[in-house]
Amino acid sequence: MATKRRKPTKKKSAKKKAAKKSAKKKTAKKKPAKKAKKKAAKKKPARKKAAKKPARAKVAKKSAKKKAATKAAGGITTIAGIIRTHAKNLSGKVALVQGDRVQTWHELYQRSSQVAQALKAAGVGNQDRVAFLDKNSIEHFEVFYGCAMLNAVSVDINFRLAPPEVAYIVNDSRAKVFVVGPDFVPVLDAIAGELPHTKKIVVIGGHPKHESYESWVAGHSPVDPGVNSRPNDVAFQLYSSGTTGRPKGVMLTNDNFLGILPSARDLWGMNEHAINLVAMPLFHIGGSGWATAGQYNGCKSIILRETVDVGGIVKMIGEHRITHAFMVPALLAFTLMVPDVDKADFSSLKLIAYGASPISEQVLAQSLKTFKCEFVQVYGLTETTGVVTMLMHEDHDVDGPRKHLLRSCGKPSMGIELKIVDEKGKEVAAGDVGEIIIRSKQVMKGYWNMPEETAKSIRNGWFYTGDAGYKDKEGYVYIHDRVKDMIVSGGENVYPAEVENALMKHPAIQDVAVIGIPDDRWGEVPLAIVVRKAGVEVTEDDIVAFGRTQLAGFKTPKKVAWIDALPRNPSGKILKKDLRAPYWQGRTRQVN
Repeated sequence: MATKRRKPTKKKSAKKKAAKKSAKKKTAKKKPAKKAKKKAAKKKPARKKAAKKPARAKVAKKSAKKKAATKAAGGITTIAGIIRTHAKNLSGKVALVQGDRVQTWHELYQRSSQVAQALKAAGVGNQDRVAFLDKNSIEHFEVFYGCAMLNAVSVDINFRLAPPEVAYIVNDSRAKVFVVGPDFVPVLDAIAGELPHTKKIVVIGGHPKHESYESWVAGHSPVDPGVNSRPNDVAFQLYSSGTTGRPKGVMLTNDNFLGILPSARDLWGMNEHAINLVAMPLFHIGGSGWATAGQYNGCKSIILRETVDVGGIVKMIGEHRITHAFMVPALLAFTLMVPDVDKADFSSLKLIAYGASPISEQVLAQSLKTFKCEFVQVYGLTETTGVVTMLMHEDHDVDGPRKHLLRSCGKPSMGIELKIVDEKGKEVAAGDVGEIIIRSKQVMKGYWNMPEETAKSIRNGWFYTGDAGYKDKEGYVYIHDRVKDMIVSGGENVYPAEVENALMKHPAIQDVAVIGIPDDRWGEVPLAIVVRKAGVEVTEDDIVAFGRTQLAGFKTPKKVAWIDALPRNPSGKILKKDLRAPYWQGRTRQVN
């Protein structure tokens, strides 16, 4: 009945308004001098209407909710802005946990300020490099933010490198200060006399010849130096894994990070209430990028020093009520092997992101069943500040009609332009394999002191990844292999990843890597290097015969080699260079 009453009222009101309008027009024609007064009279009700407090209050409430949701990350435009903003907005909340050690945002800000002052006293200034060698630790974040507050550059070094490799990075980056963790004193002792650019060496835990980190930090005041950086200033320098040659220093700017960090809040639900597991090595973009995404959004970060104790990870998730985690497939697989893992408490988990290397369907299916949370696959590179494509949870259709999507790495994420091109840089048709190229705010500034390498990789604004892949008609991206890992056999291109995926279907194969080895007739032929499942008998003939049922003849491995475990780098990628080396020994070229 109420609706019926309103309709005629509106009609009458409309008629009255129309009549008034008509009258005003006539009056305006006859008495132009009164026009201004009439207009002023018309404006008065409008003012009253705009000033209605209840309407504004509703808008204010909605606005307040939005502000509260984004308070943690509001206004952050640089890496230094993360610590400065959260020290104000989240001052008493816990930022970092490592074992029994706990730091609030205010405490982290104070410590980072002390580190900044200590670096300044050591002669570190605008865009100078500071090298850091340690496993995951609270000290990483203190140095990371301390550098950012001076507009200096933090250089995290792969702690698995041999002493000469560590020396190369410290010297190549021309690091003025070198911070070394307690486990790497032997590495430091082996190279300390070979670091001409380094003016100060500090050791966490102490050293007979060098100042201890604690006394170094404690000797300086917790005062923010107040240096502001620009969007294009370098904040972090990570070195490529060096699987194909000497490591290259990848320069990542404030803008590069800000191109990706907000998406962690919008797509993954990271916020000041989330608890983030920092398990992957921080010298790798998968570790540092993930940790920084969590910190940008105000998460509490639970730091795992190393991933050796897989049972400890399972326990940690339940004890700390972890909501978010990033794991490489190998770590997921090891976690699933923990005794009674199916009885563990994973109820707090909301999302697990995984990537950096391929995952088998078996491991993925079991992970979904065990962890009972959302899974997101990510693909990215150090040079793109991490993630450029995502396979969202709704696409993880393990048993359904879209199961084939699990072979993809998803679609380009926000702010990413992605194309597949041929050798001439021309975009190829859907389904055709080519090189993946990226254009985005996330693409690195370049390689440190390597202008020629930078020019090769970034052409006309596009970053050439060196990864071979294709897009399907829906826009999902499929990774085939590294372009440089491609095998050319009798003029035909063979992508090892395709062969590996086919062979992994054999019930006796635990793990496999396919490489090209020299052949007098075909130039190169595929060799399968196989890890057998425990207690299973299988022969070379069995594997070759099975391959023929799955693949074209030129793609099928001609030989099989056996190995106990495949060599991998810290991010889980197979070290194919190491596997190829014995077969190409004495040859000037690694292709035939």
